Amino acid sequence: MKMGREDIAASVLRRWQHASTNRGNWESHWEEIAKRILPSYAGSFQTDLSLRSQGEKRTDEMIDATGAAALPRFAAVMESMLTPRNSLWHKLVAGDKVLKKNKQVRVFLEDVRDILFKERYSARANYASQQFETYMSLGAFGTGDLFIDGNARDGGLRYRALHLSEIYFAENFQGQIDTALRRFPLTARQALQMFTKDDDTLPEQILDASADDKQSEKMFYFVHCVKPREDQEGYDAERKDVKGMRFASYYVAEAGKMLVRDGGYRTFPHAISRYVTAPRETYGRSPAMQVLPSLKLLNEQKRTILKQGHRIVDPVLLAHDDGVLDTFSLKNGAVNFGGVSADGRALVQVLPTGNLAEVKDLIKDERSVVNDAFLITLFQILVDTPQMTATEVLERTREKGMLLGPTMGRQQSEALGPQIEREIDILSEQGRLPPMPDMLAQASAEYEVEYDSPMSRAMRAEEGAGLFRTVDWVREYVNITQDRAPLDWIDWDTAMPEILDIQAVPSRWIRDVEAVVALRGERAQQAQIQQMTDAAPAIAGAMKSAQGLKGMQPE
Repeated sequence: MKMGREDIAASVLRRWQHASTNRGNWESHWEEIAKRILPSYAGSFQTDLSLRSQGEKRTDEMIDATGAAALPRFAAVMESMLTPRNSLWHKLVAGDKVLKKNKQVRVFLEDVRDILFKERYSARANYASQQFETYMSLGAFGTGDLFIDGNARDGGLRYRALHLSEIYFAENFQGQIDTALRRFPLTARQALQMFTKDDDTLPEQILDASADDKQSEKMFYFVHCVKPREDQEGYDAERKDVKGMRFASYYVAEAGKMLVRDGGYRTFPHAISRYVTAPRETYGRSPAMQVLPSLKLLNEQKRTILKQGHRIVDPVLLAHDDGVLDTFSLKNGAVNFGGVSADGRALVQVLPTGNLAEVKDLIKDERSVVNDAFLITLFQILVDTPQMTATEVLERTREKGMLLGPTMGRQQSEALGPQIEREIDILSEQGRLPPMPDMLAQASAEYEVEYDSPMSRAMRAEEGAGLFRTVDWVREYVNITQDRAPLDWIDWDTAMPEILDIQAVPSRWIRDVEAVVALRGERAQQAQIQQMTDAAPAIAGAMKSAQGLKGMQPE
């Protein structure tokens, strides 16, 4: 049964109402975290964003700043390990093993990758800042959403980190998020700017408000629903219009309950990352949730130590009830008569305040727990022990790769993979990609993403660490026995390029195979010449001796 525009609008609003009603526990949890480590978000899960006063103070419940300081460091760790802005952190390769070796296909996919990075990190795309915001949301609340669309003005890509208070998700039967509902406000003027296509329809009250200077900044709410089009009748993969797109896109105005835009996407526009999920839960759980008791305790401990510190600096005085404090002065240089007895015994004493060192130790323990959860301690190792050998550095890197693998791997599969797919789809639609080779098109244009980020190299550090451990052992054997035979088992020409890659040595610093062969040829030639030069005196002496012996022979 085909749904009309009114039916679609009513269905979207019912679905959003159901999603928002069932998320009360999450929003209460997120609000509690925001007040302690991300005060700029405080109040946003319990109060409408449009009703909040801009610039108001929101740090009233944050006594200790350990979590607030650790969160941006966590986001920096995630960015540096997964999406470092100063390097090409992924490659594109053909899905077919034969096509992987084809130079034309490899060159095409390298060109596509270069265009991706150029468009992704262009100033108009705003990727780096928005991805960082997504990592911040991931560390604080366990879920982040990066919306990816084409740049409406100049073409290319455009990114936006969506605030978790206005976005709602639903999973399919396989546990993949395939539906997103976003409720957001627009002024009447903004709504008129956004919905200006021929097929867009705005309610009369919004149109009237936009025409009135006094009402043009009045807020109106919209719900944007993105869902698989297969969920309803009318999807046809052979069609070229919106009915042939995998995902339906509906913009509904709450005013008048009207469908204002009916569109679609070929790929899901939301790159949603979740830190870790509990059974039968759609939203992720964060490092902050894991250490929320420690964050609360740090606040209480900091409050206690501040009270005790005040008592130490401005102590409570104890005196006998004889009126001596009536004229007692705490000013510098003051003289207080009656504060001591005739024999010099103090009549006024300070109230004992306890041992602050013990409280500081407790605070240190809790801060260590928080920093561990936000991965800060893990990356402090190399800073604290800069005198480590290359082998020790590789060992530490390998350990980090093992510890970070599950967390980072989820981000690659759940967020970065769909993000890259979406980016390629947009740029292809805009005609910004080079022509595809016929052989790749015949293979359904299937490609794979190979990640080349510091995280990927850290996970490969086991190979380099194993080789270095072996070399250290063999070196001791050679030093003792003077037998170099065990080194013959190592193929250094194969190992060196991979070690250089694991150690993130820039490609421009590495010689290619032809240059290495030529350099070895020159070195061998120079060694041969040097050998001949060194041997020349001996040869000349031998020739001279031979001539002398010949002259001594009888005729």
